[in-house]
Amino acid sequence: MRIRVVSSKSEIERLNRDELFVHLAFRASNADIFRLLQRCPQLKAIQVSASYYRTLSQAGKMFLQIHGISLIEGDVWGHRKDLSEYLIIDEQDLRRISELMSSGMSPEDIAESLSEDLKISPGLVRFIGETHRSS
Repeated sequence: MRIRVVSSKSEIERLNRDELFVHLAFRASNADIFRLLQRCPQLKAIQVSASYYRTLSQAGKMFLQIHGISLIEGDVWGHRKDLSEYLIIDEQDLRRISELMSSGMSPEDIAESLSEDLKISPGLVRFIGETHRSS
């Protein structure tokens, strides 16, 4: 799973049209989110930091919900954008989350136990677990 880390508004116009998962590392406005959806029509999820999540308008959140795009609260820890534009979650870690989901463990417990180990947010762990459960 590849998550494109977007550091500024100006990067939106340079995104690949086939991006599925994006982490916004800046305080996005409703207009930024609208431009992002226009640029990446196949988008499935957007992750924003907790402080940015709290400042997103209800209209922006509703807009994403209407379009079937998950909004995830969380950060990317230890990611160096100067080395790669993408945060990569490898297949082994995705399988690990799926196996725990299949074992009957709750998404919250899985997120709590794996978040720090995988260096991804609890919200992203829950999203992955719930997405893989329904597929």
